[in-house]
Amino acid sequence: MVTEGINQELTRKQKIFLILALAVPAMIENTLQTVVGFVDTLFVSKLGLAEVTAVGVANTVLAVYIAIFMAIGVGASSLIARHIGAGNVVLAKGVAKQSTIISAALGLLFGVISFFFAEPLLRVMGAESKVVADGALYFRIVAVPSVFISLMFIFGSILRAAGDTKTPMKVSWWINIIHIGLDYVLIFGLLGWNGLGIAGAAWATVIVRILGTLALYYYIQKSKVAFSLWKDGFSRTTPFIKPILQLSIPAAIERLIMRLGQVLYFGLIVRIGTETYAAHTIAGNIETFSYMPGYGLAIAATTLVGQQIGARRKKEAYEYGMLTTGIAVGFMSFVGILLFFLSPWFASWFTTDKHAIDMVVTALRIDAFAQPALAASLVLAGALQGAGDTKSPMYSTAIGMWVIRVIGVYVLGIQLGMGIAGIWLSIAIDVLIRAIFLFFKFRTSFHPSKLKSH
Repeated sequence: MVTEGINQELTRKQKIFLILALAVPAMIENTLQTVVGFVDTLFVSKLGLAEVTAVGVANTVLAVYIAIFMAIGVGASSLIARHIGAGNVVLAKGVAKQSTIISAALGLLFGVISFFFAEPLLRVMGAESKVVADGALYFRIVAVPSVFISLMFIFGSILRAAGDTKTPMKVSWWINIIHIGLDYVLIFGLLGWNGLGIAGAAWATVIVRILGTLALYYYIQKSKVAFSLWKDGFSRTTPFIKPILQLSIPAAIERLIMRLGQVLYFGLIVRIGTETYAAHTIAGNIETFSYMPGYGLAIAATTLVGQQIGARRKKEAYEYGMLTTGIAVGFMSFVGILLFFLSPWFASWFTTDKHAIDMVVTALRIDAFAQPALAASLVLAGALQGAGDTKSPMYSTAIGMWVIRVIGVYVLGIQLGMGIAGIWLSIAIDVLIRAIFLFFKFRTSFHPSKLKSH
């Protein structure tokens, strides 16, 4: 584990190394998942536009499930990191076990909902009859065994909170390679067999999730937070339910606010025009890769700040939070430079239409200047969550998404006729204000002048 020396005095250089040792594997893991999602969509697109739409609509509903599962992981990560920092591995194991039980129960519940209500859920998204038929087939196969989605998320969170980000990366690497191979064979067939089409894409996803769940559970049993689901019953872990939910519920609400806000402001973008919406989607797909350093460093911030708070080293917690933020700003400022100068080339991967390319370039060049603020907002949210404050990120997301971003798109994009420039200026303003809010929240809560180190 890279955090074995958590209670030792480290130089600033050693702290930076420790941050990167945690963050880089998480960055690689996130990038792998993004690439595989891209390949998955590419394969399904060969079947037809209706199939692409069906998978897209089904995955939009599934994204709500995933938001809940990820939120449980946020709550568990914060508590596990703090208990490990305090040297209380027994309590960390208790949280790991109870969060697994909660995640499994939620996964089973969502599986039952998916089985009985697949068609109504897809119709709520406005899907046409053909899309609903294909989407329900895909959705039932993927979402009924939601327990494997929930368990994969929680097992990965448990390992990362214990300071092991390499194992989830390695598991992700192997199951993603298997996924690409299975995807191709099960969708298109092999050696005279015609394949299963859209159902094949779904079964490939389910198979690798089962493999990933088993692999991560195996590695947990070899870690410092190893626990048994079958020994001692559940009674000894029930005291952890309340603190896990107290941290997880605001994180879940934050993600749901984000998802619902996206639906609203995407609707506003559609009003501007189909070409603008297409260009926005292309720019968003390209920008996704810029998030990877921020997400990886946010995981490092959650783990390190949580462990230092648990060890009652609050000055160190503050320094890790600020150091990680500084590293993220450096990384993503470089990404911003790449976005600014290489945006015409990136846009040409997706379209040859000059007007569309110009709009994508406009979006990405505005976004290039927002990268430092985006870095700060991602990492500071992770640092606050590590310290047990999941409400401040929730408030920042609610105000940023529902007030700044939605009103900004309406005023700048529609009323002032700025089109895609207005959309991405709104996003940049949202990210900047969010970063400032989270910075002052972190500083006032954890600055050394206000806290005594123990």
